[in-house]
Amino acid sequence: MTARAARAGQNGDDLDVEEALALVKEHPGGPTGAPRRPRHEATDWAEARAVAERAPRHGTARRTGCLPPVAVPLGSALGLTLAAPLTALTDLPSFDTSAMDGWAVSGPGPWSVRDEGVLAGHTAHEPLTDGGAVRIATGARIPQDTTAVLRSEHGRTDDKGRLHVTAATRPPHTVTHGQDIRPRGQECRSGDQLLPSGTLITPPVLGMAAAAGYDTLTAVPRPRAEVLVLGDELLAEGLPHDGLIRDALGPLLPPWLRALGAEVTAVRRVGDTEQALYEAITASEADVVVTTGGTAAGPVDHVHPALRRMGAELLVDGVKVRPGHPMLLARTKEDQHLVGLPGNPLAAVSGLLTLAEPLLRTLAARPAPEPYTLPLRDAVQGHPYDTRLIPVALRGDRALPLLYNGPAMLRGIAAADALAVVPPGGSRPGQEAELLDLPWASGGIGVCFT
Repeated sequence: MTARAARAGQNGDDLDVEEALALVKEHPGGPTGAPRRPRHEATDWAEARAVAERAPRHGTARRTGCLPPVAVPLGSALGLTLAAPLTALTDLPSFDTSAMDGWAVSGPGPWSVRDEGVLAGHTAHEPLTDGGAVRIATGARIPQDTTAVLRSEHGRTDDKGRLHVTAATRPPHTVTHGQDIRPRGQECRSGDQLLPSGTLITPPVLGMAAAAGYDTLTAVPRPRAEVLVLGDELLAEGLPHDGLIRDALGPLLPPWLRALGAEVTAVRRVGDTEQALYEAITASEADVVVTTGGTAAGPVDHVHPALRRMGAELLVDGVKVRPGHPMLLARTKEDQHLVGLPGNPLAAVSGLLTLAEPLLRTLAARPAPEPYTLPLRDAVQGHPYDTRLIPVALRGDRALPLLYNGPAMLRGIAAADALAVVPPGGSRPGQEAELLDLPWASGGIGVCFT
């Protein structure tokens, strides 16, 4: 073991395998003598994210980059983005209503109380006469000629059935004109814009839309994503044995993609042949195809050959980031993209946040998260010329770098709240680092695992 590999093993910084593969690609010939792509063609990490964000805007038909809007029932619209302004279809409230349980009263008190009350959802009752009162429920329509609503806790009836004001802050037998009445149109008038296009549809947005008269919303649909899991060495169940390992990405990717706003239409195992991969990609009707593994230059790495065979446009071919250097992004059709993730689990997570997240965000017309930084509690060893993404736990106003952060490891990310962006050369204790929130840790509406 080299001194460098020993250091990597001591701090969980498992860079050696991936770096070795990358170094093979940097030179003009690999073990088989085939030409390899020089390092300088790899894309800077920040630029790779920008390319992924811009990718759906290709062509004149998609200047915004988002998917064509559709009408979505309220029950299915959570987490989508409004594609048209939300305009009130009625006044809110649509008639004068009681804001409290109590009595509707007319004129000064004391008042004579009617026998029947006024309930929410019932038709309008007879107008009140001066000196009259009627029991009323919250949300009920105000009878004509009502002066105010007297809250239940602010009134009492005497032995003759007369209603009196008891609130200490009120002079005897008086109420303020209009008190505890919600007048028609208090919140909005029909035709008012309630929310602009581009608003994320949250539970309160659904409630407002329903109150304003909507049964469906014009929204940008969820991008359809299909996951192709590559690797004949992968097991779907049981313990690893005889050179076979458990598939970690099959369980990990679909819920993560859903949390990023995608609709996962299929998860398929694909055999380790170029033909099988070519057929799987060309048969897919998803907006985004996500592959796992096969993006480097090994004997069973078939993603590049399959993309060349189908005439795909390679937008990002390798990124200056660790883990995840051999990730890629391609345009396979006018309206379809492929995100090629490395096969190592944490490297695949790096690819998700680098390429899949901005791509899906643009397709779904979702707002970009606000960037933020926190100081690192501990120093982080850097890569000489690549960005590093390191799992961190948030502890107060600092980010704690976690161990077990090698490309094949999930132990660190399983305990993490975010990934810290560490520049080439590393970071010292207390140095500010940009953080990429994990969807479930940020608590956003994008946490849609089902």
